[in-house]
Amino acid sequence: MKPHSTTRDKLSLLGWIVLTFAAPAAAALTPPGPWYQALNKPSWNPPAWLFAPVWTCLYLGMAVAVWLVWRKGGPRRALVLYVVQLALNALWTPVFFGAHQTGAALAVILALWVAIVLTLRAFWPVSRPAGLLLAPYLGWVSFASYLNFTLWQLNR
Repeated sequence: MKPHSTTRDKLSLLGWIVLTFAAPAAAALTPPGPWYQALNKPSWNPPAWLFAPVWTCLYLGMAVAVWLVWRKGGPRRALVLYVVQLALNALWTPVFFGAHQTGAALAVILALWVAIVLTLRAFWPVSRPAGLLLAPYLGWVSFASYLNFTLWQLNR
């Protein structure tokens, strides 16, 4: 591991947290609204109040994961993959909630799922804890992908 100063570690972690939370901050500009409320939903659709705390925990874990990889001098490819999956994550909300395009959103979330898998695979050899921190995110996006697919099917 490269030697780092405590101040540099703290500032870099803060930077990754800010970058990671920029995705949901941008997505907040397109809230679910009445369109989503009117959709036919499966019985297993989570309650609305659950999404914010789950995503907050996931984004924090994601930020720590990328910071661990960056701190260990991980390959550029791993960091680029992280930014790519973050961009896809940010894109999904305006496509789904803003444009009301459940089919297009499904394509975005499936691309996001692949990008997360590639990111996790790139993180794992650098920092296993970083890879493990991405596992819940992959699980939640897997569930969200199935939910997106089901909403698309129920509302075509």
